[in-house]
Amino acid sequence: MTAPRLEVDLEKIEHNAHALVVKLARRGISVTAVTKATLGAPEIVEALCRAGVTAFADSRIENIETLREAGTSTTMTLLRTPMLSQVQRVVKSADVSCNTEIDVIRELSLESGRTGRTHGIILMVELGDLREGIMPGDLKRIARDTLKLPNLVLAGIGANLACCSGIVPDDRNMSELSILADSIDDTFGGTLDIVTGGNSANLQWALDSPDTGRINDLRLGESILLGREPLHRQPIDGLHTDAITLVAEVIESKMKPSLPWGEVAQAAFGEPTPQTDRGEVARTIFAVGRQDIDPLGLVPPDGIDLLGASSDHLITNSGSKRLAIGTERTFQVNYSALVRAMTSPFVSKAFIAADYKKPAPSIPGQ
Repeated sequence: MTAPRLEVDLEKIEHNAHALVVKLARRGISVTAVTKATLGAPEIVEALCRAGVTAFADSRIENIETLREAGTSTTMTLLRTPMLSQVQRVVKSADVSCNTEIDVIRELSLESGRTGRTHGIILMVELGDLREGIMPGDLKRIARDTLKLPNLVLAGIGANLACCSGIVPDDRNMSELSILADSIDDTFGGTLDIVTGGNSANLQWALDSPDTGRINDLRLGESILLGREPLHRQPIDGLHTDAITLVAEVIESKMKPSLPWGEVAQAAFGEPTPQTDRGEVARTIFAVGRQDIDPLGLVPPDGIDLLGASSDHLITNSGSKRLAIGTERTFQVNYSALVRAMTSPFVSKAFIAADYKKPAPSIPGQ
């Protein structure tokens, strides 16, 4: 197989998704799987469906279109507020979209009428992270305006935390979202179908809180794909953290001084990475770089230290051991490295479905 490549273990992803579906179902919360870090890979969606996931979401309409073209018929939600320039595509391919601007919602209504469709609207509320969201005091007005528009259904409300400012989901802000949902129901009659509390950062709160209120949906990506929670990047008990790995190939392996020499100025991506004098070391270069991955998001295998990266080269120190040219090594990836690698046309994707020999970890409490 060619390198660099992402190796995607579909069985491990299925296990992670199933574990989270089971755990959250006990709290009355469903899982909407977020596919944006997979570039709309149908193979991964099929694994998630086998795990019991019934709804999917993505921030890019292009990925939703890819899944529709592959025959995916499950509910698809566009997470990022639609661009006015993409309204036609959104109505055609997405069942639901998350919204914060009434001008966009009006255009979704018009396009739905032109095409004979009904489009679902989730109103996103700002709860402190300062990414996207309607200020709580404006929510009733936007909801009222949305309900007046034809060809739309006010499917629910939601919030997003921990993505921009690192604000932690907790009883206070989640309770506020529940109160807002009750207020919309009381004011306009009926019951909102969806109250989506947030993303993988909500997991600890959702599993530990004595009362999850009206929250009945979480949008999960990182926890399913990498088995970690985003607040502290700690492994989630019982989940695989190596379902997706990066494999890179050695293209240079030489004994070199550990310190550069000559006058120092800016490097290709700003200030050069500080180096420590370790004498002469085996300096190993892998054929992958910043154009393909976030080097700060890689965990190298034992015996290899990351030194830096340019556009096309990952520079490492393998101590006193020179690696043979053409040798491949496997790196763990965090969410940042995964997203960049998955969207790079220069990183191939290998989907692995074969049975692995060691038993999967049990799901605590199942």
